[in-house]
Amino acid sequence: MTPQQLPLVCVIGAGPSGITAAKRLQDHGIPFDCFEASDEVGGNWYFKNPNGMSACYQSLHIDTSKWRLAFEDYPVPGEWPDFPHHSQLFEYFKNYVDHFGLRDKILFDTKVTAAERRPDGRWLVTASDGRTRAYDALVVCNGHHWDPRMPDYPGEFDGVLMHSHAYNDPFDPIDMRGKRVIVVGMGNSGLDIASELSQRFIAARLTVSARRGVWVLPKYVHGKVGDKQSVPPWIPRKLALKLKQRFVRKFRGDMEFYGLPAPDHKPFEAHPSASEEFLHRAGCGDITFKPAITALEGSRVRFADGSVQEADVIVCATGYHISFPFFTDPELLPDNRNRLPLFKQMMKPGIDNLFYLGLAQPLPTLVNFAEQQSKLVAAYLTGQYLPPDPDGMRENIRAAEEARTGRYYDSPRHTIQVEFEAYVRDMKRELARGAKRASAAGHALPVPARALERV
Repeated sequence: MTPQQLPLVCVIGAGPSGITAAKRLQDHGIPFDCFEASDEVGGNWYFKNPNGMSACYQSLHIDTSKWRLAFEDYPVPGEWPDFPHHSQLFEYFKNYVDHFGLRDKILFDTKVTAAERRPDGRWLVTASDGRTRAYDALVVCNGHHWDPRMPDYPGEFDGVLMHSHAYNDPFDPIDMRGKRVIVVGMGNSGLDIASELSQRFIAARLTVSARRGVWVLPKYVHGKVGDKQSVPPWIPRKLALKLKQRFVRKFRGDMEFYGLPAPDHKPFEAHPSASEEFLHRAGCGDITFKPAITALEGSRVRFADGSVQEADVIVCATGYHISFPFFTDPELLPDNRNRLPLFKQMMKPGIDNLFYLGLAQPLPTLVNFAEQQSKLVAAYLTGQYLPPDPDGMRENIRAAEEARTGRYYDSPRHTIQVEFEAYVRDMKRELARGAKRASAAGHALPVPARALERV
C-alpha cells in the first residue's frame, strides 16, 4: 500500500501527544500535517510558552519518574534525576522530534482556528495563516491543562486573585514576599506552590483552602522511586486496590497526623497528589489549613467554617476546563462537567475519522499514554484494526464509565481519570480483537483518501 492511497491526516498540537502521534503516522507511511501554535514543540512543558498555554512554573519537576515517562523507542538520558525538571523534559521532546525527523512536518506558529467536518466526512481545517486545508482524518492533541477553571466566589477581593496557570515563581507575576497568601486546592500544583511559598522568607502566612482533604502520596518508598513498583497484573483489580490503600495508610499514616484535614475518601479514590515536601511544611506549621472559601469581603476571605482571614493574594490551583476552541459542533465538545464520552478515551461513536489523544488523567503517566493510543490510530488508518460498531462502542463507554464512577469520587477532574497499566493491557486486547474484525472486513481502509478532491 503506497502513502498516496492512505488518508491525509491533520494533527492539532505538537506537545507530547502530538509528536508521538506524528511519529507513529510517519512510521506507517501515513501522510500528515501537524499544526503548532507556538514556535517550538513541547506544549505544556515549554516554560513561558509564547502561545500562553503552558502551565509550567519555574520550580516544577514532573511527578512521574523518568522510568515511567519515556517513550518506548526513545529512552531518557541515564544521568537524569529520578524526577526530572521541566527544562529537561522540554529538551527531551525537542530531541525526540529531531531524532525521528519530524520537525519538517510541523507547521510552527500556525494555530488551528476552526475544524469543520463536512457532510462527506472530510475535515476542513482553517489556520492562523489564513489558509483552509482539507483532510481525511483529524487527530486532536491540544492538551487539557491550559484553559484555567476559576472558582466563582461571591463578593469582591481587594488583593490579587489569580490561577496557578499564571504562576511562574514567588516573584513573577507578583512579588509574594511578605504577602498573606491563600492557595486554593490540594492537587499536585497546589501542593508544589504552597510548599514553595510557605518558606518563611517568602510568604508572611501561607494558608491552603480546600473543599476536602487529600491523601498525599510519597514519591519514594523505602528509598526507592514509588512508581517503579506496581501490583502484579494477575492480582484482581479490587484486591490490588485494597492492598495499595493499606500500604499508603501504613506508610504515611493518617493525614490528620500532619495537621491536614481528614480525607472523605480512601487512597486512590482520587487522582493522587504526591509530594515529599508538603507534609514536612505542614508538620512544621509553615502551612495552615482552611475549608472552602465561601465569600470574598474586600481584604478578607470568609471560609465554610465561618472563620475570616485577611489576605493579599489568592492562588487558585483549581484545575482546567477541557477545551477545543476550533470546534463549534456541540457533539464534539465536553459538557460543563468536563464529560466527553469516548471509546478508549479517544473515539466518538458514529464519527470514523476523529481521534482525541492524551485526553486523560492517567496514573502514573501521561507522556506515553498517547503513544499507546497512537498505535490504534495508525493500525486503524492502515486497515489493520477495526473498532466495534457504534452500539458496541457505546456499550464499552458505559462499562468504562461505570467502573470509573465506582472507583473515584464525583469531580470534573475524574471524568478522564485512567489507570495507565490497566489501560495498556486493555488496549492490547482491543487491538487484537480489532485486528480480527479488520481481517474479516478484508483490511479495507475505513477512512478513504479523498482530501485532495475538490472541496
